[in-house]
Amino acid sequence: MLESQLPLLIVMLLLGMAAKVFTVGSGGEPGALSKLGPAVLVPGRWQGPALLGCAAGELVLAVGLLLTTYPLFRYGTIAFFALSTYVLLELRRRRPDAGCGCFGEVSSAPVGLRSIGRTVVLTGMAVVSVWAPVPGWEAAIRPSWWLAAGLVLLAALSPEIEELIDRLRYRAPCEQRPGPAESVTLARLRSSGTWRAHRGELAEAEPYDSWRELCWRFFAFRNHDEDDVVFAVYLSGRRPAVRMAVVGAEGSGSLQEYTPVSA
Repeated sequence: MLESQLPLLIVMLLLGMAAKVFTVGSGGEPGALSKLGPAVLVPGRWQGPALLGCAAGELVLAVGLLLTTYPLFRYGTIAFFALSTYVLLELRRRRPDAGCGCFGEVSSAPVGLRSIGRTVVLTGMAVVSVWAPVPGWEAAIRPSWWLAAGLVLLAALSPEIEELIDRLRYRAPCEQRPGPAESVTLARLRSSGTWRAHRGELAEAEPYDSWRELCWRFFAFRNHDEDDVVFAVYLSGRRPAVRMAVVGAEGSGSLQEYTPVSA
């Protein structure tokens, strides 16, 4: 039982490593790396090396877990996923428009509770695996129901699966796909916790303006102080991210809770 989650940890580390290397090697759109953690947290010229450094760490940990039972790799994996959880929480607070970058460019959707929950679960798996008596390759050839349960849980906590399905269906990045109807996006906004937390501040329930920028649709309202209250709804996923900002009547940005989601 203790070793049952080792294969999942190894696979997640290897997938993350391969995706990051591919994302950096493929180039992508200008400034794309600036929207992926941990590249978000470093200056522009260090964004590629930061992702590659993270990928190298994942490779070392995966090989160590696969071939050995050394505590260094077990505790290193705990530290890696615990630090990842902290980084995702910081990204959600400081850069709500940025993706986690966990699996490279595929993880470009804004950091949500599912991504954070996944790193928490992986941290827990790594803790349990510290006392595993066998290396990862032996655990892989003797799978158990615990491994299957862990796989189902990680799949449920991985928004990248939905993104990959969308890409297979539409074969275009989010910003180039037709978005849901404005009424659908507005309904998603009104079902969100962000809307419920700030609905009482609004003078009217209907937006006076709406527009789309890349993967976001914005709705502008007035509050009781005649300031603009702007909600942003991400256009991908069944439970899209929702962000809110307040702009003063004189045009000066006065953000109560979040930084802007789009330049």
